[in-house]
Amino acid sequence: MRRRDFVKAAAVSAVTWPLAARAQQPAKETAMPVVGFLHGGSATAFPAQVAAFRDGLRSEGFVDGQNIAIVFRWAEGHFDKLPELTDELIRAHAAVIAAVGGDIVAHAAMKETSETPIVFMIGQDAVKSGLVASLNRPTGNVTGVTLFVPLLVPKQMELIHMIATKATVMAVLRNPDNATVLPEPQELEEAARANGMKLLLLNATTLDEIDASFATASAAGAGAMLIPGDVFFTSRRDRMLALAVAHAIPTIYPFREYVTAGGLVSYGNNLNRVARLAATYVARILRGEKPGELPVEQPSKFELSINLKTAKLLRLMIPDKLLATADEVIE
Repeated sequence: MRRRDFVKAAAVSAVTWPLAARAQQPAKETAMPVVGFLHGGSATAFPAQVAAFRDGLRSEGFVDGQNIAIVFRWAEGHFDKLPELTDELIRAHAAVIAAVGGDIVAHAAMKETSETPIVFMIGQDAVKSGLVASLNRPTGNVTGVTLFVPLLVPKQMELIHMIATKATVMAVLRNPDNATVLPEPQELEEAARANGMKLLLLNATTLDEIDASFATASAAGAGAMLIPGDVFFTSRRDRMLALAVAHAIPTIYPFREYVTAGGLVSYGNNLNRVARLAATYVARILRGEKPGELPVEQPSKFELSINLKTAKLLRLMIPDKLLATADEVIE
């Protein structure tokens, strides 16, 4: 047992897991169950995801402020803060922790506790990332939802090249602190080559580096760009969108939130749907089910969103084939 877990268990007898054990305690010792929400990004960037998470819990009979208390902790893209934020949730006696924003968030939570149930929302392969032993039977205190983010990159390259047909250089932005949201560089090169383009891989971990990356891409003649499903980037999507327009680079994004805010095109999972799905797992754990016995969910519905206003601004024609298959077209 980890030291923090021992202190938690010794100091707090009223808050245990699963909830079924609490029901046997005297009413005066029973507190409202705490749901920890640990996110690698910022609160201002993900309000819809939070609302979807609340809705998912509400549909299962758990309402914040009535029969549960949701405690939020946001890393703001500073992943080194995750251990401290996890400890705060443990000290708040969280009955379950939702770890959101990639395997880096889930791993940070796992390092701090092997007892508190963890429900992750990640883009990576949960087995390959070392989070679970098996998708069907995770074992331990961890389960959740995985989004296939790296596996979608070749398709995203294909889609943006169908729009930016003259592109010969594909720029890909990467956060070295969270690189597992992308395939390996060699795989990226192969995917770009398969679409008749050369790869320009650009690293960014700060806002200044994001600015510099777009400037470098523009100077290198990049005719297309790909932004991966990195929580640091998504938390700064307004900056990304402004830079893409300023440098006139056709850019594809991982989530529709970019497109509704003015981005050109996105292809990937619906974050709100995933949040609701994860909330159902949180509810099942609150009712007494063990996370290690809940199979990792793998949503298979991917959405294509296109912003025609942005396409017109960039003087691009969207192929009829894409318009006909798009899940969402913003005019």
